[in-house]
Parts: sequence; structure tokens; C-alpha cells
Amino acid sequence: MSVNVVLAEVPDVLGDLDTTAIDKRPVPGRVPVGALGVEGDRQMDVRHHGGVDKAVYAYAREDLDWWVGELGRELDPGCFGENLTTYGLDITGAVIGERWRVGDDDLVLEITMPRIPCATFQGWMGEPRWVKRFYAHGASGAYLRVVSMGTVAAGDEVEVVHRPAHGVSTGEVFDLKGADSARLRRLLDDQPDVAEALLVAARRTLAARAR
Repeated sequence: MSVNVVLAEVPDVLGDLDTTAIDKRPVPGRVPVGALGVEGDRQMDVRHHGGVDKAVYAYAREDLDWWVGELGRELDPGCFGENLTTYGLDITGAVIGERWRVGDDDLVLEITMPRIPCATFQGWMGEPRWVKRFYAHGASGAYLRVVSMGTVAAGDEVEVVHRPAHGVSTGEVFDLKGADSARLRRLLDDQPDVAEALLVAARRTLAARAR
């Protein structure tokens, strides 16, 4: 539905930095997407955001609409800090390692991991207990790496061109406490290029259960 990049830095009222680049707004036309994300976008907290495994963040309009009903306020595209606001895609059910061809300009993206809510997000939203509520709803959106660079624009179709056989979804690993151990092991065995942050978290979870 829209391609969103940072409008301006805003105060990071609850986070660790002075400012945050979470305020993203739709931009017109075709926008180049490189290995580190959408042209014109940036991250302030590079320790937790950005990089090749978190180059692009996608969130579904359907999930934004759920929050509209829950919060009783309008939520514009990009307001969750997402680069791509999608429609008609089940991002929560999308499989880790799933690949999307976007538009007709060679852009291919691969789902790497869910978005983990943080204090910066809570401060930006200004909602009480936001992180806990976001976890409870279970719709995290997804980070994606860029497999093949290209351009993207509002209205581009998204085609799922590859879905790994392990079947472990973004929603399943959003809250690792509830993830099935056997399915986590299958993910780690079948998906050799699991994002480092997810790999570490999954291994830590399995190790804790084995004690």
C-alpha cells in the first residue's frame, strides 16, 4: 500500500538515545532498495535495528486496522516504523526464510525474523503497557533481508516465490517461550542462514529447556 521512510528524527522519550528515526511516512514514486534497505531511510539505534538482516520492515494494514479498533485512534501508514505497509499478506503466518518478489524490477526480499518491541516503540506510541500489549496481540510484522536489489512503489504486487519446508512462521518465533522445541530445531537445521539475532535467541531458548 505504501513505501515509508523516515521523515525526521524525533525525541526518543523512553529509549537509550536522544532521538529516534521511527517516524516514517509514505513517499511517492519508485524508491531504490539496496542491501541495507530503502533509499532515504535510516536508523539511529544501529545496535538493534538495520543491517542486512533487518534491512526492510513490513507490517500489514490489516493488523494496523486491528489496532485502530483497539486504541480508538487513526494509525497512518508507517506509524509503526514500517518501510512497507502491505495489504492481503499474512505476515504473521509467513515462514522464516520465505521470499517475496516485489513488483517487476527484480526486487526480492526474504523474511528473517519478527520485530521485537522496545522502549523506543512504546515511547513513540504513547500507549500504556504498549510492549506487553503488542506481544499479546502476536502480530509483529517482519524484518526482511534484500536478496536481489531493485525498486519498490506503492501498488506493487508481492508474490511469494519460495517458502521453506520447515514451516516455522514469524508468529511462532515472535514469542519464543511458547515455541515448540522440535519445530525450533527444525528451523535451525533447515535454514542455514537464520538471522544472527534469531539464531542466538532460539539456541538460548533450547538450551534453557534442556537444563
